Amino acid sequence: MKFRLLTPGPTPVPEETLLELAKPVIFHRTAEFRQILAEVLRDLQQVFYTQNPIIPLTASGTGGLEAALVNSVPPGKKAICLIAGKFGERWKNIAAAYGMEAVNLTVPYGNAVQPEQVEQALAAHPDAVAVCATLSETSTGIGHDIAAFGKIVAKTPALLIVDGVSGLGAMECRTDAWHIDICCTGSQKALMMPPGLAFVSVSAKAWKVIEQNQGARTFYFDLKKARKSLEQSDTPFTPAHTMIRAMRVSLKRILAEGIENVWARQAKYARAARAGFQALGLEIFPSQPNNALTVVKSPPGVDSGTILAKLEKNYGLKLANGQEPLKGQIFRLSHMGYVDQFDILAAIAGVELVLPEVGVKVEAGKGVAAAQRVFAAR
Repeated sequence: MKFRLLTPGPTPVPEETLLELAKPVIFHRTAEFRQILAEVLRDLQQVFYTQNPIIPLTASGTGGLEAALVNSVPPGKKAICLIAGKFGERWKNIAAAYGMEAVNLTVPYGNAVQPEQVEQALAAHPDAVAVCATLSETSTGIGHDIAAFGKIVAKTPALLIVDGVSGLGAMECRTDAWHIDICCTGSQKALMMPPGLAFVSVSAKAWKVIEQNQGARTFYFDLKKARKSLEQSDTPFTPAHTMIRAMRVSLKRILAEGIENVWARQAKYARAARAGFQALGLEIFPSQPNNALTVVKSPPGVDSGTILAKLEKNYGLKLANGQEPLKGQIFRLSHMGYVDQFDILAAIAGVELVLPEVGVKVEAGKGVAAAQRVFAAR
């Protein structure tokens, strides 16, 4: 039985990238590695849609978020945290850990923060240093209108800081055009890599704020120190250099397709997945779904964990459960990164096979047919 990893992180890694990871380890303080790092960061600018420098960090995506916040917001100052799920809450938790004042703009799970709410929050807190948003809220499948947020925040002194960990590379994200001041992502989602790398783009507006923040309580995540090292295409601390070397391979695959073509393909995957599950009588959970993953409500009276256990044991399909308050209520199918249409069809077919086993009647093939019609459309 073939195993298919269809969770929203980690995601499958291309074979050629895995082979690159299997090569012997090289020394990282060399001209060879500095050339590789410079190439990877240039290629990432195309994925981020930015002319801003990209800072590499050996950390998970959360490390990128922490670096963004601790470098830009001094202790005691305000950060407006847009919370529509578990990863929006992460902004609040990082702010609390560093003594910042988190102004929480919270909406119920399954809903998205609306632009007018951001505008109201900034009017109520004109002294906010940052607005912290999430492009793809992985816990609920919500997608936020970052372009609209950017227009609002750009009119103020505040920075727009965006968690693009599961969205960047799977959804449209135009860092410069959308006035995103700091954008963070991780290697293990749409970038088709194992976990272990974070990347942070920083605007000129953000650098001015960071330079003024003399009391930043950080050492390893010091972005000023990282920027200084990048002048020599280097890093201040030992990087995960074998990962960066492999990242070059995955990025070449992305750029050969073209990032806008990737966005379009991911959008079709998302439409097909939603059509397939809805044809089975299942309800899509988020009110404003994004294209990185599809989040589905479990049928009434059925724990989603039961469905997921049967999918994995009997059909080799690994999807993800809900988190914390949503555990047992939803399941999550990723279609980002190294995934193709047959993975989507396999997931829908697997759910079709499992639903009768948990007492839910479905018409065999109906979900797969609905998804196929989306894939067949031109």
